[in-house]
This record gives sequence, C-alpha cells and structure tokens, in this order.
Amino acid sequence: MSATEPLAPDEESADRWTQVREMPPSAKLVAKVLDYNDTLTQSQLAEETLLPPRTVRYALTRLEDADVVNSRFSFTDARKRLYTLDI
Repeated sequence: MSATEPLAPDEESADRWTQVREMPPSAKLVAKVLDYNDTLTQSQLAEETLLPPRTVRYALTRLEDADVVNSRFSFTDARKRLYTLDI
C-alpha cells in the first residue's frame, strides 16, 4: 500500500501510532505516558515526563492536531484540562 492510498476504517485506528512515530520526541513521550495513564492534566504530564510545561503544551498541540489526544475540562477545577489518548 502506498502512502497516498486511503486507509480502511479498521486500518486507520491501527495506523494512528504511525502518526505518533513521525512526531517530535516530546510528543512521543507524552503519548506514551498517556498510554500508561488513563487521564492526566498538563501539569501531571509535565511532572511524569520531566519535560518543561511549554514543551508539554507543544506536544499536546501536535497530538491534538493529529487527533491522537482528546481534551476536556476538569469537573473539579474548570481551569484545568484533562487529556486522554484516543488511539
């Protein structure tokens, strides 16, 4: 299969990790940490990955643009967003 051919629906979900593999190392690390944990805030991700908050924000933006990560507002603190892996 060439890179320009459209994927079947079942192949598309398996191919999402391929999208992550093409991203910067910080995005790969954030995705892997979210794979091991169900839901984390940005500050929890920074703590778990030992990355600066700005780098975590950049990684989350890249992952959200690729539809690999979902975010929602926290019910306990509306100032925070909760991130989950959507692969």
